[in-house]
Amino acid sequence: MKQVNYISFMNNPDARSVLIEWWAGLDHARGDRAALRRCRSAQEVAFIPAFHRLRQDLSGVAPVDAGKLAMVAGTLSHIRKNDFSLRFAQQMATSKDGGDRARVSGLRFRRLLKIEERDDLYGAMIRIVRLLDGSVNIASLADGVYWWNERTKNNWAFDYYDKAPKEP
Repeated sequence: MKQVNYISFMNNPDARSVLIEWWAGLDHARGDRAALRRCRSAQEVAFIPAFHRLRQDLSGVAPVDAGKLAMVAGTLSHIRKNDFSLRFAQQMATSKDGGDRARVSGLRFRRLLKIEERDDLYGAMIRIVRLLDGSVNIASLADGVYWWNERTKNNWAFDYYDKAPKEP
């Protein structure tokens, strides 16, 4: 594996592979998944051994910020299916049954983009994963949560409104 200066789950196949293998392994380690799902914050995730396995595996690929990764790990424990057909923000804009309404309303999406504190982001992301019935693009979600900043918000806004331009 090649050492890089930052981690990207969308652009680095090694990091993506480690992340998805870890997530898939939660199906066989249901106790780990349950423990992660019970966490109400990224700080609580840091007490779960399954998180530390992910952190150690990823540290061989690129430097990892444990706090940011804890948020990713906790959120991923709520995902049931890896759907890589669209990027995460585009998935928020899709309709559920071919209707004309986005799964994540424009109002909820704008509230999400206003979140500054990572602690507030944690709960919001879990609620959105539930709105998407647990079927999301894992790598795209992981990059967005890990690198939550103005650039992420801007990219998500373009992705969301390109897919749901009629959403108020």
